[in-house]
Amino acid sequence: METKDVILELRTRSGLSQETLAEKLFVTRQAVSRWETGETIPNSEALKLLSKLFDVSINTLLGSPRTLICQCCGMPLDDSTLSREPDGAFNEEYCKWCYADGKFAYESVAQLTDFLAQHMANAERSPEQLRAYFADLLPTLGHWKKG
Repeated sequence: METKDVILELRTRSGLSQETLAEKLFVTRQAVSRWETGETIPNSEALKLLSKLFDVSINTLLGSPRTLICQCCGMPLDDSTLSREPDGAFNEEYCKWCYADGKFAYESVAQLTDFLAQHMANAERSPEQLRAYFADLLPTLGHWKKG
Protein backbone atom coordinates (compact mmCIF):
# COMPACT_ATOMS: atom_id res chain seq x y z
CA MET A 1 0.00 0.00 0.00
CA GLU A 2 1.31 3.47 -0.83
CA THR A 3 1.56 6.36 1.63
CA LYS A 4 -1.35 8.17 -0.04
CA ASP A 5 -3.62 5.14 0.42
CA VAL A 6 -2.52 4.56 4.02
CA ILE A 7 -3.25 8.17 5.03
CA LEU A 8 -6.62 8.19 3.25
CA GLU A 9 -7.64 4.90 4.87
CA LEU A 10 -6.57 5.97 8.36
CA ARG A 11 -8.30 9.34 8.03
CA THR A 12 -11.58 7.91 6.75
CA ARG A 13 -11.53 5.03 9.26
CA SER A 14 -11.19 7.64 12.00
CA GLY A 15 -14.10 9.64 10.59
CA LEU A 16 -11.99 12.75 10.05
CA SER A 17 -12.39 15.22 7.24
CA GLN A 18 -9.30 16.49 5.46
CA GLU A 19 -9.86 19.82 7.19
CA THR A 20 -10.11 18.29 10.67
CA LEU A 21 -6.98 16.22 10.10
CA ALA A 22 -5.16 19.30 8.83
CA GLU A 23 -6.09 21.20 11.99
CA LYS A 24 -4.80 18.40 14.21
CA LEU A 25 -1.49 18.37 12.31
CA PHE A 26 -1.14 22.16 11.98
CA VAL A 27 -1.08 21.99 8.17
CA THR A 28 -3.48 23.14 5.46
CA ARG A 29 -6.33 21.06 4.08
CA GLN A 30 -4.55 21.32 0.73
CA ALA A 31 -1.48 19.64 2.21
CA VAL A 32 -3.62 16.69 3.34
CA SER A 33 -5.22 16.56 -0.10
CA ARG A 34 -1.80 16.49 -1.78
CA TRP A 35 -0.72 13.61 0.49
CA GLU A 36 -3.85 11.65 -0.34
CA THR A 37 -3.44 12.15 -4.10
CA GLY A 38 0.22 11.17 -3.94
CA GLU A 39 1.39 14.58 -5.11
CA THR A 40 3.59 14.91 -2.00
CA ILE A 41 4.34 12.97 1.16
CA PRO A 42 4.32 14.39 4.69
CA ASN A 43 7.56 15.77 6.08
CA SER A 44 9.19 14.10 9.07
CA GLU A 45 7.37 16.24 11.64
CA ALA A 46 3.99 15.55 10.03
CA LEU A 47 4.82 11.83 9.90
CA LYS A 48 5.56 11.87 13.65
CA LEU A 49 2.23 13.60 14.35
CA LEU A 50 0.34 11.20 12.07
CA SER A 51 2.04 8.26 13.79
CA LYS A 52 0.96 9.49 17.19
CA LEU A 53 -2.56 10.45 16.10
CA PHE A 54 -3.35 7.15 14.37
CA ASP A 55 -1.16 4.98 16.64
CA VAL A 56 0.76 3.43 13.74
CA SER A 57 4.46 3.39 12.97
CA ILE A 58 6.08 5.70 10.48
CA ASN A 59 7.03 2.58 8.55
CA THR A 60 3.32 1.76 8.23
CA LEU A 61 2.51 5.32 7.15
CA LEU A 62 5.11 5.04 4.40
CA GLY A 63 3.50 1.85 3.11
CA SER A 64 5.84 -0.53 5.00
CA PRO A 65 8.80 -0.08 2.65
CA ARG A 66 11.19 -1.73 5.11
CA THR A 67 11.00 -5.17 6.64
CA LEU A 68 11.67 -4.41 10.29
CA ILE A 69 13.37 -6.83 12.66
CA CYS A 70 14.17 -6.34 16.30
CA GLN A 71 17.78 -5.23 16.60
CA CYS A 72 18.05 -7.12 19.89
CA CYS A 73 16.47 -10.56 19.24
CA GLY A 74 15.87 -10.68 15.46
CA MET A 75 12.10 -11.05 15.63
CA PRO A 76 10.10 -9.63 12.67
CA LEU A 77 8.31 -6.43 13.70
CA ASP A 78 4.95 -4.91 12.92
CA ASP A 79 2.89 -2.26 14.68
CA SER A 80 1.59 -4.77 17.24
CA THR A 81 5.07 -5.88 18.32
CA LEU A 82 7.02 -2.61 18.11
CA SER A 83 8.40 -1.18 21.32
CA ARG A 84 7.55 2.28 22.56
CA GLU A 85 9.52 5.08 24.10
CA PRO A 86 8.52 6.43 27.53
CA ASP A 87 6.52 9.21 25.77
CA GLY A 88 4.47 6.59 23.86
CA ALA A 89 6.18 7.07 20.49
CA PHE A 90 7.01 3.94 18.50
CA ASN A 91 10.59 2.72 18.50
CA GLU A 92 11.03 0.93 15.18
CA GLU A 93 14.30 -0.73 16.19
CA TYR A 94 13.12 -3.11 18.91
CA CYS A 95 10.26 -5.41 19.88
CA LYS A 96 8.18 -4.65 22.95
CA TRP A 97 9.69 -7.63 24.78
CA CYS A 98 13.31 -6.53 24.39
CA TYR A 99 12.78 -2.80 25.00
CA ALA A 100 10.08 -1.09 27.03
CA ASP A 101 9.79 2.24 28.83
CA GLY A 102 13.29 3.23 27.78
CA LYS A 103 14.93 0.09 29.18
CA PHE A 104 16.32 -3.10 27.69
CA ALA A 105 15.20 -6.41 29.13
CA TYR A 106 18.45 -8.25 28.46
CA GLU A 107 21.90 -7.21 29.64
CA SER A 108 23.91 -9.64 27.54
CA VAL A 109 23.77 -11.90 24.51
CA ALA A 110 24.16 -14.86 26.87
CA GLN A 111 21.13 -13.83 28.94
CA LEU A 112 18.97 -13.40 25.83
CA THR A 113 20.24 -16.65 24.31
CA ASP A 114 19.38 -18.55 27.50
CA PHE A 115 15.86 -17.11 27.48
CA LEU A 116 15.27 -17.81 23.77
CA ALA A 117 16.67 -21.36 23.92
CA GLN A 118 14.51 -22.18 26.93
CA HIS A 119 11.28 -20.73 25.52
CA MET A 120 11.60 -21.60 21.83
CA ALA A 121 12.78 -25.22 22.08
CA ASN A 122 10.38 -27.76 20.65
CA ALA A 123 10.34 -31.17 18.95
CA GLU A 124 11.93 -29.72 15.79
CA ARG A 125 14.58 -27.51 17.46
CA SER A 126 16.54 -28.44 20.52
CA PRO A 127 17.93 -25.84 22.93
CA GLU A 128 21.42 -26.62 21.57
CA GLN A 129 20.32 -25.95 17.97
CA LEU A 130 18.72 -22.69 19.04
CA ARG A 131 21.84 -21.64 20.95
CA ALA A 132 23.94 -22.23 17.81
CA TYR A 133 21.47 -20.29 15.67
CA PHE A 134 21.35 -17.31 18.03
CA ALA A 135 25.15 -17.38 18.52
CA ASP A 136 25.40 -16.58 14.80
CA LEU A 137 22.44 -14.17 14.55
CA LEU A 138 22.54 -11.96 17.64
CA PRO A 139 26.03 -10.45 17.17
CA THR A 140 24.93 -9.18 13.73
CA LEU A 141 22.06 -7.12 15.17
CA GLY A 142 22.42 -3.41 15.92
CA HIS A 143 21.94 -3.57 19.68
CA TRP A 144 24.71 -6.12 20.22
CA LYS A 145 27.08 -4.54 17.69
CA LYS A 146 27.15 -1.41 19.86
CA GLY A 147 28.37 -3.11 22.97
